[in-house]
Order: sequence, then C-alpha cells, then structure tokens
Amino acid sequence: MTAERLAVVTGASRGIGLAVAQRLLDDEMRVVMIARNADALREAAAPYGDRAMPVECDVGDPVAIDAMVARVRDEIDAVPDVVVNNAGLFKLASAHEIDPSDFADALTVNLVAPFRVIRAFLPAMRERGRGHIVNIGSIADRVAFPENGAYAASKFGLRGLQEVLRAELRGSGVRATLVSPGPVDTSLWDEIDPDNRPGFSPRASMLTADAVASAVMYVVTQPNDVNVDELRLSRT
Repeated sequence: MTAERLAVVTGASRGIGLAVAQRLLDDEMRVVMIARNADALREAAAPYGDRAMPVECDVGDPVAIDAMVARVRDEIDAVPDVVVNNAGLFKLASAHEIDPSDFADALTVNLVAPFRVIRAFLPAMRERGRGHIVNIGSIADRVAFPENGAYAASKFGLRGLQEVLRAELRGSGVRATLVSPGPVDTSLWDEIDPDNRPGFSPRASMLTADAVASAVMYVVTQPNDVNVDELRLSRT
C-alpha cells in the first residue's frame, strides 16, 4: 500500500463507526475497519478498494486485539495518523439486577479495549511526534440515567482515561479528543425500542451517525497545533 494517511476505526461495520470510516475514506485516507462481523465489514469496505482494510476482531478479546495489531503492522507497516475508539456495548439493567458478567463485559468493551488499542499504537505516534486519538464517549460519560450502571461506569472511565491522555500527551505532538454525543439513532437501539419506553428519546429526535462522523472529521482536520479537548453533541 502507498504512503497515504492511515486511520484505524473500531466498530466500523455499522452505525457511528461505519459513518466515521466512510468519511475518512472519502477524505482519501486508508482506513483499517475493525469489527466482529466479517461479512458486514467486507461489504462496507468493497467500494473503496485497497484503501479500506476490513479486519475481523472482537475488541472484547485481548488476544484478538493483539492479532489485529500484528496484522496491521505486518500488512501496512505504517503508524496510524488517526485512531478512533468507537466499538461499544450497551445493555440496560438496574444496578441490583444486572448480571456481574454483563457489567464486566461493558467495562471490557467500552473501556479496557480502547486502552489496549491506544497502548498498541500510541508509542509509535509519540516517537513520530504526530497523531490523533479520538475516543467516542456519550452523554452517559457525565450524566446519570436509570438502568445505565454498566454503560455509565465504562463511559465515565473512558472520560477519565481521556483526561489522563491529554495531560500526558501535552507537548508531544499527539492529540486526543473525546467526542461525546447524546443519543444517536443506530441499530444499538433496536432491541430497546426507545419509542415505546417512557423517559427515552424517540429515535426521530436522536442525532444521526453522520452527524457524529462530521464532528470527528472536524476535530481531526484542525491544524496540528490545535487540540479539541472535548466535543459535546446534542440534537437541536
């Protein structure tokens, strides 16, 4: 592959991750598209030829993350310019009812996996003195909602990790941004059916995945000496 700008996007087979990957590809970047659904990845990547590299990977599995990183290094041999941690797990249950394994799974996918991805690519970014890590947060990283214990714990944790990253990366040339949208109309809501649950935003009033992708493009296209620390998105 030629020496073009490189992006890595997790959860890239659908929703926000797919929208972000498509926007980066439209911006003439090479994009490593990571997700569990190999068929959906291949279908999404096909229109972009060899600029899109679909990599099947369950980010909840540390062995799979290591294999993904090794494949990216072996097949591309380039340091990412942009890493977008988007893959997420969202289940609703009251704190006294949620299964401990479901709580642990949320932390693994929403917090530990971004840490592992960052840890894999950040050293080379720091050595080069350039790069951008974008973590996709949520309104749930700062606002408490009922039945949201596992998701909120993971997203508050991601917000904490983001703050540490900003402190550690200051002056390094590597940037880090937290993009925190309100509810976004993706397939994540299919089983929850928010239109028929009191207290939930109807899907018609949610943000679109493309809106979040536009926000990501905004932060990664700022001048190299500008860091957008955090971007909060809400529906007008």
